[in-house]
Amino acid sequence: MPSFTSRRFQQAISGFALVFSTTWLLHGPLLRLPYFWDEAGYYVPAAYDIFRTGQLIPTTTLSNAHPPLVMLWLAMWWKLSNFTPAVTRTAMLLVAAFGLYGVFKLADRLTNWKVAAVSVTLTALYSVMFAQSSLAQLDMPVMAVAIWGLYYYLKGRRIPAIFTFAVAAMVKETALIFPLTIFFLELLSPIIGRFRGWKLSSHPRRVTETLAMLLSAIPLGLWYAYHFHKTGYIFGNPEYVRYNIGATLSPLRFVIALGMRLWHILGYMNMFVLTAAAFVISREPALRENSSERTGVDRSVQLLFGALILAHAVAFAAVGGAALARYVLPVIPLVVILSVAALYRHSSNWIAWCGLAGAAFVLALLINPPWRIAPEDNLAYSDFVHLHAGAAAYLQKEHPGGVVLTAWPGSDELNRPFVGYVRKPMTVVRVENFSAPQMIAAAQQRDLFDFVYVFNTKYDPPRNLLSRLRVWNRLQERFFDYHQDLGPEQIALMMQGKIVWQQQRGGQWAAIIALDHVQNARLTRNPSAAATQLAFSPF
Repeated sequence: MPSFTSRRFQQAISGFALVFSTTWLLHGPLLRLPYFWDEAGYYVPAAYDIFRTGQLIPTTTLSNAHPPLVMLWLAMWWKLSNFTPAVTRTAMLLVAAFGLYGVFKLADRLTNWKVAAVSVTLTALYSVMFAQSSLAQLDMPVMAVAIWGLYYYLKGRRIPAIFTFAVAAMVKETALIFPLTIFFLELLSPIIGRFRGWKLSSHPRRVTETLAMLLSAIPLGLWYAYHFHKTGYIFGNPEYVRYNIGATLSPLRFVIALGMRLWHILGYMNMFVLTAAAFVISREPALRENSSERTGVDRSVQLLFGALILAHAVAFAAVGGAALARYVLPVIPLVVILSVAALYRHSSNWIAWCGLAGAAFVLALLINPPWRIAPEDNLAYSDFVHLHAGAAAYLQKEHPGGVVLTAWPGSDELNRPFVGYVRKPMTVVRVENFSAPQMIAAAQQRDLFDFVYVFNTKYDPPRNLLSRLRVWNRLQERFFDYHQDLGPEQIALMMQGKIVWQQQRGGQWAAIIALDHVQNARLTRNPSAAATQLAFSPF
């Protein structure tokens, strides 16, 4: 290990500082945004419980059994500084910078500093990575830690690699895909080498060394034992397990989800500009430089990266109720490194091709595509947060005592002041979404609330070509929780109300509807019900 005064250590600190300061400056306008979506729904409340009480099992939200390392990280920074979104996002950017510097080190070890510099730049600019870098969620931290585990493994430092993968698993349990893939690949390496001539390493591993990779799972196993002791559940509350595992066990869904996962890894948000260019150009002969061919990524490493990419695609096709692109974020740097290295090896214009890919990534970050995306996949999440902050500010100022019908995450935004939208909790009546069946049923109980706070629960562009395919829509509804939100005008007519506030931003919208009886005498309600779930059958 280098000393604090060694040149190598100073270079590492300088490199990390450069990556962090650049990343922090680029995210400057986003640092004070209130918490978004799953941040407000789980991760910040779970970290807030640790911050207030020191309890690792959340009490202000249902536990989903995710390991607590990221929540502990946030609680520590809140203790050292202040409980604000800016502190939270800066803490997450520190993790992102750590991961991006790891991308540079990994690519530099496999190729050279030129490929490494371009790889880390493209990884940072990729829209899903950029958006997730400051959000208090788990998939970017998994990438950050697992990349270093992979770096140590390829450097031949097995014990640090096992330890790092164990830490990654305590960030999120799905990080075990990395050591498990390495474990099985090492077991199969002799067979693969016999048929393909590829070897995972230049020298054979002892069985004990291969088995040692499984030690990465021990801390996670201890956490699950503790979670079971405290809650009676191993993998979180039953509804969470049903949604993410039980409801996904369908062969047809698996095939569709696998295609979606491969698209998320290889083509999503303009990634296809980089991967397609690399695929086509890599068919050309390698360039010669100083009487020898330009170096690329070794075939054994290509095999390892390909196995990790495929393992993530298969794993998240089998589990995970929502097909979110951030779930496969840990292998995005591997795709970028392989693509940039291929362009460098086979094209004299590799910088131009990478520049084109970088421009495409920035375009995807700023402009929504003509198909459905999760707002957290680019800066659409900023538009979402600004809309919701404006709606909450209106309700808090003009109607602080009103009872509001809305769906999640709006319900948490209005009755949890610590997520950053309101100063005092408001009384909320919850519905699942703003689809026609939910709104028809809610309209039959309109005496329970004064206002309806509606918004797009999914980004669905008006000229979405896929939305015209009825078969695709039915499959989305059946397997991926898709629904069609009614517009504010339709809901106002259905509820016999009037739109008193409405805004649109970046193709998203939010509106507040006041019901007619708001002007009449208030009905008798239970004042202690801060949040009520409407219990009804839509039909």
